[in-house]
Amino acid sequence: MNVRQMLRKAFAWGPVFFGIGFVAPLVAQTLEATATAPPLGFTAIQTGLVVGIVLGTVAKLRGRWI
Repeated sequence: MNVRQMLRKAFAWGPVFFGIGFVAPLVAQTLEATATAPPLGFTAIQTGLVVGIVLGTVAKLRGRWI
């Protein structure tokens, strides 16, 4: 497998990485800033990671965010 193929496979998962790297901290900070209790006894970052991974996976499968 050459570098081009590896990058192509990695970038195919870009929406999931974006969900983990951007959406998850954003959700966690929003929960903390609004003093909202995360559901199911999760911490704020755990809730953010769940939301980020789910949204990223949906975006990857659909091929778009909206």
